Amino acid sequence: MRGARGETSMQPDTTSAGRRHGAYVVLISLVAAMGGLLFGYDWVVISGAKPFFEKYFRLDSEALSGWANSCALVGCLIGSLISGGLSDKFGRKKLLLASAALFAVSSILTGWASTFDWFVVWRIAGGVAIGMASNLSPMYIAEVSPARLRGRLVAMNQLTIVIGILAAQTVNWLIAQPVPTDATPEMIRESWNGQFAWRWMFTAVTAPSLVFFFSALFVPESPRWLVKNGQDDLARRILARIGGAQHAADELRLIKDTLAAEEIQRVRFGDLLEPKVRAIVLVGCALAVLQQWSGINSIFNYAEEIYKQAGYGISDIMFNIVITGAVNLVFTLVAMGTVDRFGRRGLMLIGCAGSGLSHVLLGGAYALGMKGVAVLVFTLCSLGCYAMSLAPVTWVLIAEIFPNRIRGAAVSVAVSALWVACFILTFMFPILKGAIGMAGTFWLYAAICTAGFLFVWFKVPETKGKSLEQIERELVD
Repeated sequence: MRGARGETSMQPDTTSAGRRHGAYVVLISLVAAMGGLLFGYDWVVISGAKPFFEKYFRLDSEALSGWANSCALVGCLIGSLISGGLSDKFGRKKLLLASAALFAVSSILTGWASTFDWFVVWRIAGGVAIGMASNLSPMYIAEVSPARLRGRLVAMNQLTIVIGILAAQTVNWLIAQPVPTDATPEMIRESWNGQFAWRWMFTAVTAPSLVFFFSALFVPESPRWLVKNGQDDLARRILARIGGAQHAADELRLIKDTLAAEEIQRVRFGDLLEPKVRAIVLVGCALAVLQQWSGINSIFNYAEEIYKQAGYGISDIMFNIVITGAVNLVFTLVAMGTVDRFGRRGLMLIGCAGSGLSHVLLGGAYALGMKGVAVLVFTLCSLGCYAMSLAPVTWVLIAEIFPNRIRGAAVSVAVSALWVACFILTFMFPILKGAIGMAGTFWLYAAICTAGFLFVWFKVPETKGKSLEQIERELVD
């Protein structure tokens, strides 16, 4: 109970009405989280298509191959930058619909591109959709969720990303035909795989994109955006469907109290430079960078190279990649079950410490020339720590810590920092490996995790069980 102010919505409602309200908020959150599924699929599908579209377009240089595989990051950055301001102006729902439509269109046109230049154009467009979804899905879920459910519902977005990754790997495997060991590049280019398989790998995402689009037509607008734009009655009705009349009254009062202290105006990115706001924006950006520079995405992006250097053959490498996907999924489920019980800050500290220690051991394995299972075990330990902490909880915190008035713009800045950090991590791994070796690279990631542990300990607040308005009062007022 929240006592004198009558804010009883913090307590679980076990009545039939309460269960109905809970089912409703889970349903609309699941629809929004489909953006995460498309994000995961579109991000990973290129890895399975790569051997075939490279032969089709005759990409015969490392520069062209690298550009083909990284150009979507340009779109991701653009999408994350534009989505914040646009969602503040037009609403979260309209931007969710726009991202779903862009996923569908770009996947078809990427898959059936006639030239490499057009392939790049539509791949970048797909990246814009990824950038928009990475902003909008967790932000929307945070704004419609009751405080007691918010952590696990926002973490559901990370779960759908993981499911999307596994779906892309499965679809690629089902579509591609076996390649003879003695096949030449020209034979691959003229085969089913070279002419059509890679096209259908990209095109397959059209179906879930359309499901996302038509489902999003039926979800409500964010009540916080509605109040901010003077539509209190509609916001009250939506909040009542989410948690009942008392919840609606409590939340509406909290939202209005927060906005009453602010000048309601069009948000500018310059507003993020206000001293108190700037401090919390920097925290959000630092969390986004930490999530990437902890090093796990190097394991995802360069798994074949990491396991090959550990002495695994190609068949074992493919099996190990399947194991990493399964571990990623299992520990993401662990995060969903613990984020509202143990808290955000505790999980982040566990993740930094566990990932850092695993990187130390992994670097040691390479330094001592250890092969086989030791490298696999240390890799999976690091991945498990990341999947239950930094991967989902960073999205939860980014969606929670910013004030209502500037949340869209602030989330946009933080997610843009994430994509820039992702690009640097992906680009630098081969360079670091060549300069300081595999062991030194993972020890560097361990040092970053250590710095991240200290940052979370001293700078990141606990937000478990608090309304967004309460978080804002504590961090900004």
